[in-house]
Amino acid sequence: MHRVVALALDGVYPFELSIPFRIFGTATSDAGEPLYEVVTCTLDGGPVRTSSDFTIAVEHGAEAIDDADTLVIPPFVCDPDEDREWLPEPLARALDRLRPGSRIVSICTASYVLAAAGRLDGRTASTHWNEAELFQRTFPNVTVDSDVLFVDDGDVLTSAGAATGIDLCMHMVRSDHGSEVANRVARRCVVPPWREGGQAQFIERPVPAPSAATTSATRVWALEQLHRPISLSELAGHARMSVRTFSRRFRDEVGMTPGQWLTQQRVEHARRLLETSDLSVDLIAERAGFGTAASLRQHLLATIGVSPSAYRTTFRAVPPSASASPATSAPA
Repeated sequence: MHRVVALALDGVYPFELSIPFRIFGTATSDAGEPLYEVVTCTLDGGPVRTSSDFTIAVEHGAEAIDDADTLVIPPFVCDPDEDREWLPEPLARALDRLRPGSRIVSICTASYVLAAAGRLDGRTASTHWNEAELFQRTFPNVTVDSDVLFVDDGDVLTSAGAATGIDLCMHMVRSDHGSEVANRVARRCVVPPWREGGQAQFIERPVPAPSAATTSATRVWALEQLHRPISLSELAGHARMSVRTFSRRFRDEVGMTPGQWLTQQRVEHARRLLETSDLSVDLIAERAGFGTAASLRQHLLATIGVSPSAYRTTFRAVPPSASASPATSAPA
């Protein structure tokens, strides 16, 4: 069983510390068997202060890292006005216990730990947008991308602030076990099953004014129409708004244009059909609203860098369903 170890450092943020267990601990096989063992440890096995008004006690010390397949480091309090010691000797020794080939993951500003340990040299990494400038100055050998939710660089993965740790853990579950398992986790945890890592960290006005009509009902409706072309005017008409008002409100709520969002949902639909069905690529392209296999191939390559056939082969480790059912993502 895949062993996930969360390392709680002094001043750890409780919310981010809880993410690994909540996401990986919820992942089960079709038969209901757990797919991950999740363990929380500290450097010495003793209690650690949190960023809140309480202390947590755990049952494991750094020796838990010896058998980790994935090590997750949540962020912790460090005063920005003080000199930062991101890699004290006990922490450096703990990281050295990680076996070659295991994944190491940072949430939010814990990326500083990975950078200080040299594990991000020559790589692209994500961190909280508010820390990106200092991060880049502090670690010039790392390319920091402050505009994305997370970066997957194989055995090293970094995420931006707070809830993006959920997106990254969901991404790992999906990469390990496919969309059926990830969607099951999302339903149980009531979180979006997938947000692309390249999505912007934040948008200017994510919540509409209380008196304003929203585009959420139209997004739900559009997810049921992915098999056919949907025009901007049709979307606006469904929402009972002018095209201009709908476009502005949609971007305010979702952080992208209606066209970009539709393409994202079509790609997601196609990915799930590739994973869970034996439908031909041509038929999947039709059902996802791309029309032709060539169009599907183009969009899949642009989104995740692989062809439909290569993507399907990768996920053949996950048994396909006997028949595919229409896939939908949670409304953005």
